[in-house]
Amino acid sequence: MAASEQISTYQSWQDSAEQLISNGLANQAFIDGEFCDAASGATFDCISPRNGQLLTRIAACDAEDVDKAVATARQAFDAGVWSGLMPKQRKKILQAFADELEAHADELALLESLDMGMTIRDSSTMNLPGAVECVNWYAELADKLYDEIAPTQPNALTRIHRVPVGVVAAIVPWNYPLMIACWKAAPALAAGNSVVLKPAEQSSLTAIRMAELAHKAGVPSGVFNVVPGMGDVAGKALGLHMDVDALAFTGSSRVGGLYMQYAGQSNLKRVALECGGKTPNIVLDDVEDLDKAAAAIVLGAFSNQGQICNAGSRLIVDRKVHQPLMDKVRILAEKIKPADPLDPATEFSCLVDARHTANVLRYIQAGNEAGAKLVCGGEQEAGDDCQCYLQATIFDNVSADMRIASEEIFGPVLSVIPVDSLEQAIAVANATVYGLGAAVWTRDMKRMEQAAHDIKAGVIWINCHDHGDISSPVGGFKQSGFGRDKSIHAMDKYVEYKTVWIDLS
Repeated sequence: MAASEQISTYQSWQDSAEQLISNGLANQAFIDGEFCDAASGATFDCISPRNGQLLTRIAACDAEDVDKAVATARQAFDAGVWSGLMPKQRKKILQAFADELEAHADELALLESLDMGMTIRDSSTMNLPGAVECVNWYAELADKLYDEIAPTQPNALTRIHRVPVGVVAAIVPWNYPLMIACWKAAPALAAGNSVVLKPAEQSSLTAIRMAELAHKAGVPSGVFNVVPGMGDVAGKALGLHMDVDALAFTGSSRVGGLYMQYAGQSNLKRVALECGGKTPNIVLDDVEDLDKAAAAIVLGAFSNQGQICNAGSRLIVDRKVHQPLMDKVRILAEKIKPADPLDPATEFSCLVDARHTANVLRYIQAGNEAGAKLVCGGEQEAGDDCQCYLQATIFDNVSADMRIASEEIFGPVLSVIPVDSLEQAIAVANATVYGLGAAVWTRDMKRMEQAAHDIKAGVIWINCHDHGDISSPVGGFKQSGFGRDKSIHAMDKYVEYKTVWIDLS
């Protein structure tokens, strides 16, 4: 059954998961069109946060494997087996790749849920359709980007060409593994580049399968490679590699800073970063619909267990509507119960692993110690043997200087900060090192425009949160990074602009 059809029953998803695991999961690197073990033979355990089950052991690639992947990517690029194709030929193959993703949607959705704990509801109805749409969108774009003629004097002809940058390293996080991999790989491939993808060690399964499906669809050997492994080993090797032309990264701001250092220490490769966030959700006293706002606030804070870079983790609310809004938000949050991600009824499941869960719990402890008011949640779910199920947590009366209000937690923790004016709300919203997204709730057009102008963030939502589609770019200001994913603007990371000046005099 395709993901676009009716969601299967709980039992059928469990049966499918058991069958998938018993058949053996793809767990090797994918280099030059073939699966291969890490050169060292090393592996790492792939543990499901759902129940602590060992799913498989995945190849732990190191610098030797990265060298091999980059070399084959360079060879393919220089040979023109992909870069030399007409754009309409790349379009056709990428469309076939999207078809393969769609045909295997249930399998990929299961891998995502088993590997990192995403609810099967989200992975099958949002994540997979989004990935398919992304690949199709850039496939369609491949033959619709024209070069330019500069408006120079009549005795000169000046052409401006887009040319592929070469070998692109894509390093993606564990929270939306397949979708973000498509955000990186699809435009890079559409532009004619070769790609080496390094998935997060917590969520490598869909990336490995994705490479196999791309090859099956007709992407030539060497053009799309996957090197699973540790970030500080395989990721670092890509960052330092002298033959990687561009590197696109999504992850924490700390690690993003490392990739900028690696670029400076090696070949000054182009780096594009989509890093951390601490998204403010600003509710002003003239908000038109408190119920709508409360529902969006809870969804924005707790979707994917709060493991979203633009999660609305700061609720900045005017004191005039603070208490009535909090009453509604609390009631909705208390209804959220962590449950098995393979149950289609589950809307909130487990965090990615026990280590991350422990880190989120440390932030909750810090909030308690700082004097914030714990409204609900704050504890692991009773009977959670694998230590990855955490309650939706809300702190009220938070001050902007508290750690829970200024640092990215990447978990189901909402900090509520009361304010007295729009100007104060904007000042609080900007009082972090991040600038990824922001939301504002008001019926006053002037206040909308003031907030949109003054808040330092890459995306501003008005009377909604986290809306968008593949045609609208996402990316940040400040330490949330630079460069954009999605939309035509994503292509800028993966092309060079070559000027050809012809003297006609």
